[in-house]
Amino acid sequence: METKERKTLVAVDESKESMHALSWCISNLISENNNNNKIHNNLILLYVRPPSVVYSLDAAGYIFSDDMIDAIEKYNMQLANSVMRRAEDICGNLNASNIKVEKVVGTGDAKNVICSAVKKLGADTLVLGSHDYGFFKRALLGSVSDHCAKNAKCPVVIVKHP
Repeated sequence: METKERKTLVAVDESKESMHALSWCISNLISENNNNNKIHNNLILLYVRPPSVVYSLDAAGYIFSDDMIDAIEKYNMQLANSVMRRAEDICGNLNASNIKVEKVVGTGDAKNVICSAVKKLGADTLVLGSHDYGFFKRALLGSVSDHCAKNAKCPVVIVKHP
């Protein structure tokens, strides 16, 4: 019988909600298939960095210095590394031979990068944490999970933090 490959993409960020979604995914989606040797599980951890700073004038007409841009880029890389380390710690118990963990860091608007990654990486399932913003905050900021639920080209699981 042929071995089937299953790709589950989990979007992670600094929040406890995304780490809870990752834990939930491991317990409920990955572990469920772990005992089945006919399924090879690929767990893809995706972190989306904010867009890089470019030389531009701010509202007061100042140009960011090279040192300021370097400091922002360094901070963004440290944040990405920190988030991935936290996610790896959660995945630490996954030492089964049929589970592969892959880390991907994207840059840009989170909702667009996540939907693009789903398509590019061929994810079978997308798992997101819900920040559970209220109506006004969601209206102002937009909802990444709502956008992905409507636009991702695979089933989307939105996990609410208890």
